[in-house]
Amino acid sequence: MTDPLDAFRLDDRVVVITGASSGLGAGFARAVAQVGGTLVLAARRADRLEQVAEDLRRSGAEVLGHPTDVTDPEACQALVDAAVAKHGRVDVLVNNAGLGGSVPASRETPAAFRRVVEVNLNASFWMAQACAKAMPPGSAIVNVASVHGIVGSRFPQASYSASKAGVIGLTRDLAQQWSRRKGIRVNALCPGYFPSEMTAEGEEALRAMVAEHSLLGRFGEQPELDTAMLFLASPASSYVTGATLVVDGGLSAV
Repeated sequence: MTDPLDAFRLDDRVVVITGASSGLGAGFARAVAQVGGTLVLAARRADRLEQVAEDLRRSGAEVLGHPTDVTDPEACQALVDAAVAKHGRVDVLVNNAGLGGSVPASRETPAAFRRVVEVNLNASFWMAQACAKAMPPGSAIVNVASVHGIVGSRFPQASYSASKAGVIGLTRDLAQQWSRRKGIRVNALCPGYFPSEMTAEGEEALRAMVAEHSLLGRFGEQPELDTAMLFLASPASSYVTGATLVVDGGLSAV
């Protein structure tokens, strides 16, 4: 009898993760390494990216680190070209790179709003578009959105919420276009609040809000998000596409 846990393995699969130099992205990379995936990691901060890659190599993982500005479509294509040159294909994309911030809508500048949308939404499309060209049938794209793409934030986050709602819409459309024609499943992962660089600023206020307004009353921990990401990235979710998986401790249920 086949062990159902084997469906979560990523042995011999080439996994591209953006925003992998710290926080959730670095955590995702560690989780993929633990289930046998071959890693291609991207981020703007080359020094921090290489440190994450080297730490994983010491644990036995095969890792290619490729500094990338995902807001540049040509850089996204260069990242995929590097993955294909080394491994021949891409099997999984985890679109994790993101930018946050909390600014009242009346004071958010056009440049700041555009920057958040460029990083969170546009770059997700550039990466998906580039990877899809190198993905065989059976591949998967996991777009990291946010609970605030579904429900309103209790803090002023117009650009962030709009961009993440856009990621969810993008996910549905790419799934509609690619699931049957290309055999590429596309799903969105919507985290609530987890320890990261993005939540470090104002963390005390965020934790107080989560304690009051979520069903579980606490921040999530990285492994609680890793398992959800691995589900969407692996054959364990082979009949799931166009879906939005919310991992928020019940924040959106209140």
